Amino acid sequence: MKKFLLSVFVALVCTLLLSACSGLRLVDTDVVSFAQWPSAAPPVPGSNYRFERLPSQQSALPQGGISGMELSQDQLEAIARTALDKVGLRNSPSAAAFNVQVSTNTRYAPRYPYNGSAFGGGFGGGFGGSGVSLGAGSSGSFIGFSFPLGMTESPLYLRDVSIVIRDASNNAVVYESKATHSGVWSDAQVVLPAMFEAALQGFPTPPAGPRRINIEIPR
Repeated sequence: MKKFLLSVFVALVCTLLLSACSGLRLVDTDVVSFAQWPSAAPPVPGSNYRFERLPSQQSALPQGGISGMELSQDQLEAIARTALDKVGLRNSPSAAAFNVQVSTNTRYAPRYPYNGSAFGGGFGGGFGGSGVSLGAGSSGSFIGFSFPLGMTESPLYLRDVSIVIRDASNNAVVYESKATHSGVWSDAQVVLPAMFEAALQGFPTPPAGPRRINIEIPR
C-alpha cells in the first residue's frame, strides 16, 4: 500500500509539473449550431452584416452581480467581429445583408479543496488547506477522509456565448449557435474569443448535433 501511495503521489507531481511548463491552455467548448438558409446557397465570403442589440444590451458597462456579462457589449462585439472575420463575414452596417446578435452569460460556482467534493481522500492531512482527517494506517502510511473547514479555491466560471444571425430583409433567423465552457480562468478577454471561434466552427453549414471543440490559447 505504501508503494502504491508513493506511485500515485509521484504521478500527480509529474502531471502538475508538465502542466506548469506548458505555454498553452485548452478551452474545451461544447457547441450546438443550427442553420436554416432560405435558399440552397449559404452566404458567400465577404457578405456584410451589422450588429443589433436587445434593450438590455444598450448599456456601455458590463452587468454586475452573480450572473451576467463580464465585458461590455462593445467589447463583446469586438471579440465576435474577429471570429466573424475568420468565417468570411464583414462588418458593414450601411450595406448589411444580415443582422447579428451576440450575448454571453457568466455564472460563478464556489470550489472547495479536493476537486469540489465535501469529502476528499487524502494522504495524512490531504492537500490544499486545513481540514480534519479521519482514518487508520500503519507506520509510515495513512489512508483516510479529510473534511475541509470552510476553505475555498478560486471559483469555477461557467460561461455561455450565443450568436444569432438574421436575414436583414425579413428578420428571419438563418443561423444560431451556442457554446458553453467551464473553467477556473477569470480572464474573459482571452477565454471568450476561443469560445466564439468554437461557436462558428463549421459556418455556414455546421454539423448536426452537439460537439466538443478544443482550442488552445496562451497561458
